[in-house]
Amino acid sequence: MRKALTALAVAAVATTLLPGVPAAATATPSAVRWGPCPENVAAPGLECSTLKVPLDYRKPDGRKIEVAMSRLASKDPARRRGVLLLNPGGPGAAGLRFPVDLVAAGLPRRVLDTYDVIGFDPRGVGHSTPVTCALTPEQQLRGNVPPYAPTAADVAKRAAEVKAIARQCATSKTAFMLPYATTANTARDMDRIRQALGEPKLSYLGYSYGSQLGAVYTTLFPQRSDRIVIDSNLPPGGINHEDRSLFARGVEDRLPDFAEYAAAHPEYGLGSTPERVTEKYFELAERLDRTPVQGADGAMFRMATFVMLFRDATFPALAELWKSTDTGQSSTPSSSASKEAAPSSDNSFASHLAVVCGDSRWPRSIRTYQRDVEIDRKRYPMFGAAAANIRPCAFWPSDPIEPPVRVHDRGASNVLMVQFLRDAGTPLAGARKMQRALGDRARMVTVDQGGHGVYLLGENTCADTAVTTFLTTGKRPVRELTCAAEPA
Repeated sequence: MRKALTALAVAAVATTLLPGVPAAATATPSAVRWGPCPENVAAPGLECSTLKVPLDYRKPDGRKIEVAMSRLASKDPARRRGVLLLNPGGPGAAGLRFPVDLVAAGLPRRVLDTYDVIGFDPRGVGHSTPVTCALTPEQQLRGNVPPYAPTAADVAKRAAEVKAIARQCATSKTAFMLPYATTANTARDMDRIRQALGEPKLSYLGYSYGSQLGAVYTTLFPQRSDRIVIDSNLPPGGINHEDRSLFARGVEDRLPDFAEYAAAHPEYGLGSTPERVTEKYFELAERLDRTPVQGADGAMFRMATFVMLFRDATFPALAELWKSTDTGQSSTPSSSASKEAAPSSDNSFASHLAVVCGDSRWPRSIRTYQRDVEIDRKRYPMFGAAAANIRPCAFWPSDPIEPPVRVHDRGASNVLMVQFLRDAGTPLAGARKMQRALGDRARMVTVDQGGHGVYLLGENTCADTAVTTFLTTGKRPVRELTCAAEPA
């Protein structure tokens, strides 16, 4: 989560390989040379290295790019089982420092003894060969989620903005990377990491977008997959037009939790019942739609609310934001303040676009998105007209280089899914699609709470125990496990 409210407005597959892609090699002794990490990643015990991988796996002897990786080595060789590869989400999120972040969150010693814990920056991201679209802070303003579009004219206005973004991506100095920065190729990079480390199999823990990445990996490489944990799950196709209502459904599921919180705290003056608090949401958003205040509008208010629903811990700040917006004491993050808070580098946003636009085909017609927005504004009134709005993918310079990997149920039963029942970013409806796609390969642990990111992040002992047990012993629940909410 971003700490500043201004930054909140910014935040916002078959088992056969491709023709020409060689099958995974058998494990060999590790050829990786570990050394110091980059300064902005360095932490006690964390080692780093880089690995050269094919830009295009259809041409394995062609141009190479680099993937940066990190390691927290097991201190108990007698108990070490292998490696546990991590992904924090995204797409576009750096993962080189993620091993130490999880240790800080409470990754148990049993897990640290069982594995060398491996982080990596996916292709296109961070210290790996990066992508850029040379975007200005203003272009990054809306972040990875489209802004709310009250009318068809707002969709058309946004179309002009994202067309310019797509054009800049197509003409940037790293445009050669764009067709190849996909989920499938990142999964192939993961298997190259496994090979380079001399491991016969790979265990994995991935959050949010990392759930799709893990599912794609174990679909492409079922025989190389050991223990696979996917947390806060996307549908098997990831972020695509077919599942465009993902975030809208998530807000509908999650806002009632905040409404209960605000109703129980009359000092915020947002309503004495959850129903009244929900009415206040629409009242404030529509007021800002009509009359923006100091550059802040309804789209920014809705976006800030969406981002701050990801953690119960941000509910007090969200209530203060609503209160100040309601009383006029201050406003929702303004466009000028948000522009100042935009990252100095566009790498995260650019790499996000490369993956989302390169993984699947998006409609090219502006009218399609105007129709989608009109439908979803009524179906999901809280956030539907944002989630369905047009993205740069509509004007992407290249079509996907291969069909999406179709996640299926053929392979060992070695996947553990973990999921909050009420998640604004990856709602239960999408997780159920992933569960159906994996079939008997997967078991699911659901948690009767709201939030985003369960294992070690959701403060639920029942779920944490289930994941730790699976990672250290291989034992999963016999059937779906539902964990009750636990007191904060």
